[in-house]
Amino acid sequence: MNGAPALDVEVRRVGIDDPLAEPLVRELTEEYVRRYGPEAHEEMTRYPADSWTAPHGLLLLLLEGGEPVAGGAYKRYDERTAEVKRMWTSSAHRRRGLATRVLAELERAAAGAGYRRIFLTTGPRQPEARALYLAAGYTPLFDPADPPVLPADGAEEPRPGPLPFEKHLH
Repeated sequence: MNGAPALDVEVRRVGIDDPLAEPLVRELTEEYVRRYGPEAHEEMTRYPADSWTAPHGLLLLLLEGGEPVAGGAYKRYDERTAEVKRMWTSSAHRRRGLATRVLAELERAAAGAGYRRIFLTTGPRQPEARALYLAAGYTPLFDPADPPVLPADGAEEPRPGPLPFEKHLH
């Protein structure tokens, strides 16, 4: 399936505790831990489950043949701004435009919920996410030419922080 176009997918709104969301939570957690280490596990439990529910939030999945293949969420950042989180595409279904579709669905839903702006951050070890947001018209709120930020803990390895982006909705 890898590389096949995303033709017939169902968009479904779910709760974070819905069994259909389990692959998103599991695989995204594994990906974060692989890229950032064990402490990254905390990111997946940082927000309460109701962060992703109406009227201020949303978690949606793309289903193909009833199986989740991609998903994402937004939560309230402030009165005018939704924050995109939990962007995920199953490793077996990447390079098909599914993340672009998820992002477009989240933007449409956020605009429909009254939000005027989307804010998000991605990690410095996720170049594919950075490329996705740039391609989708997001403005980086950082200078892409800036060198990595050195950690305050005195470690020798540079550790850049999160990369913030925004997009104004119409």
